[in-house]
Amino acid sequence: MKSLLKTLTETFAPSGYEDAVRQIIQKEVKPYADEIRVDAMGSLIVHKKPTVKAKNSRRIMLAAHMDEIGVIVSHVDKNGFVRFTSNGGVFGRYTLGARVRFMNGATGVIGFDKLESVNDAPPMSKMYIDMGAKSRKDCPVKVGDFGAFDRDYIEMGGRLVAKSMDDRSGVVVLIEALKSIKSTPNDLYFVFTTQEEVGVRGAGTAAYGIDPEIGIAIDVTGTGDTPASLKMAMELGKGPCVKVRDPGMLSDPRVVEWMASTAEKAKIPYQREVLLVGSTDARAIQVSRAGVMAGALSIPCRYIHSASEMVDYEDLVNSVKLLTALLSKPVSF
Repeated sequence: MKSLLKTLTETFAPSGYEDAVRQIIQKEVKPYADEIRVDAMGSLIVHKKPTVKAKNSRRIMLAAHMDEIGVIVSHVDKNGFVRFTSNGGVFGRYTLGARVRFMNGATGVIGFDKLESVNDAPPMSKMYIDMGAKSRKDCPVKVGDFGAFDRDYIEMGGRLVAKSMDDRSGVVVLIEALKSIKSTPNDLYFVFTTQEEVGVRGAGTAAYGIDPEIGIAIDVTGTGDTPASLKMAMELGKGPCVKVRDPGMLSDPRVVEWMASTAEKAKIPYQREVLLVGSTDARAIQVSRAGVMAGALSIPCRYIHSASEMVDYEDLVNSVKLLTALLSKPVSF
């Protein structure tokens, strides 16, 4: 799982340009799928049909997004310095000094015009990307080019650090769960979605096409276990989180109870999640068509939307265990 996670996180796939990651995923899941297709938005839909008969068989959609935050070139000045705007939730405090790689392989460093205060991050309108160019003519990127942060995957004991753990960690959990499920009474759709970071777009269209009875997003969640962090219960290393609420959605209480009781019966450590900022693909799934019972399994993650997002390996392992336990048996409601 670590090797696959390294490959996924080091692959560049900003929102709208998920092809490279999708190709890796498709190769991994092909031996375990009954059907595979790519929809009009570019989401990869992997269908696993029921292998055993059950009265309470359900059509279940699992979603993990392939895209990552990034930047878009908005202007190149006469000296070859690049102005940019965000593609997804890029935070100024994580941006200064970062390295950016563009889809054509060119790299640059983010600088700034000047700082009024050395301790304050300037707005992105005051930042630029230095491509090493001397003029607009020899700048290797042009207006409209997409890029993402450039940072290697590393392991720090049981903690794993990389850019795009949001949501390649969810992607790897979904892949490993698919591999682990030997039989199921449920009609399962493992969906690797596009454009989550710019408005949960891929999940919405995929859910409309699948019309699931139950939807579960697999994504990261912020933690409250660092100095002066928000007062939230989630911690690294304490197990996957069963989402109760985030600013974009309220999980269906039946889904919350199903996930929590399954974890307890299987003796899998888990946490209850009330997230104060952000949301997931579950929001789009929940309001698709006439509405879907929805929830989320969340992976605790520090430094979300930075180039060094941190997760705990055991949380990934237990996330796979919980999904496998949930999906291998009839739904309990």
